[in-house]
Amino acid sequence: MPRLLIIAAIAASYFVFAILLNSVGTVILQSINSFGISKPDASTLEGFKDLSIAAVSFLVASFIPRVGYKLAMLAGLVLVGVLCAVTPTISEFWIMKLLFAGVGTAFALVKVSVYAIIGQLSSSTREHSSLMNIVEGIFMLGVLSGYWIFSAFIDASDSANLSWLNVYYLLAALCALITVLVLFAPIAKPTMDDLEDTPVQAFTAMLKLAYRPLVLIFVLSVFLYVLIEQGIGTWLPTFNREVLGLPVNISIQITSVFAVSLAVGRLLAGGILRKVSWYPFINVCLVGMAAIMLLSLPLAERVPEGSVVALTDAPLAAFLIPLIGLMMAPIYPVINSVMLSALPKVQQAPMTGLIVVFSALGGTTGSVITGFVFDSMGGQRAFSLALVPIVGMLITLFFFKRVSAPLLQQTAGASA
Repeated sequence: MPRLLIIAAIAASYFVFAILLNSVGTVILQSINSFGISKPDASTLEGFKDLSIAAVSFLVASFIPRVGYKLAMLAGLVLVGVLCAVTPTISEFWIMKLLFAGVGTAFALVKVSVYAIIGQLSSSTREHSSLMNIVEGIFMLGVLSGYWIFSAFIDASDSANLSWLNVYYLLAALCALITVLVLFAPIAKPTMDDLEDTPVQAFTAMLKLAYRPLVLIFVLSVFLYVLIEQGIGTWLPTFNREVLGLPVNISIQITSVFAVSLAVGRLLAGGILRKVSWYPFINVCLVGMAAIMLLSLPLAERVPEGSVVALTDAPLAAFLIPLIGLMMAPIYPVINSVMLSALPKVQQAPMTGLIVVFSALGGTTGSVITGFVFDSMGGQRAFSLALVPIVGMLITLFFFKRVSAPLLQQTAGASA
């Protein structure tokens, strides 16, 4: 029973943060409609979210074991719960910035804690992998739920109506319930014997690791990947509304196809990668991403206002563009796995910190660039620019493969 209570607590925490983190595209669309701000201004929400994740992960992750995982999770949930509760009462764009900064800060605390707790609950690699997949599966369920929860609060006949902000009262209540669940979960605090390095030593190890050529190539690949994913995922609801002319609620609901594609793509890749090498597979995925964009964007034509009243009425392009998630999905976990496998275990923790930091930086950059291009040149041109980082990844992964191959052979030989 105690183990199940802990799993329920960490899974529920991940669920609510999945809703909040992946709502940024929906909130950008609604902020443009409700607050009358420009697309470049709206794109800053991604920065408030991602840069706070990067900063907190970079600066305080090594301190979290010393204060305890339960306390860190409670602090994150209370912070977000309070911000969600006050957001509808203020109803201004600056509170949305503060909300996403708080969500990013809290998620960094929760993610570090959840990953460590999974390690506490697992006695073998198989148990760890199984529990990690369960928690990540709950996260994806939260992503899918979020699109439908937010769309339920939006007035399709008056998208500028601020009533959509009432969704945050529901999310505040959810945070309160999960806070109680975490409070009663018997999550163990690490003993000082488990903390081999001081916070300064852990922080320094992460900085030293960043200077290695292999790591530099890898973090550039991660940066480019997340730039693509967040650029498309964040702006897809706005693309559906302004380029295709879909109603706001359907624009948000159909974005869930992107999340489903990411989930299915990762599940399929798990079976495929048992039979094929990662490098040619990832190249096929990148070429597939480019092909989907080149085929689907020319089909993106605006439909007559009022002609779409249900998902089944949406044009073909509205379903084709999110399918890029199928090709995109395996890339990030695969290159992370290759990188971590090429390093000794003692260096995997600081490497995880670098992954979080550069993922956040890539997400912010992708969203801001897409927002500026969308505002000045239109959505089709903004999305077509994804071809540039796709070509960049084909180049960086070529060098990543060459540099990582000898290290992977050494690691395999050492474990044999």
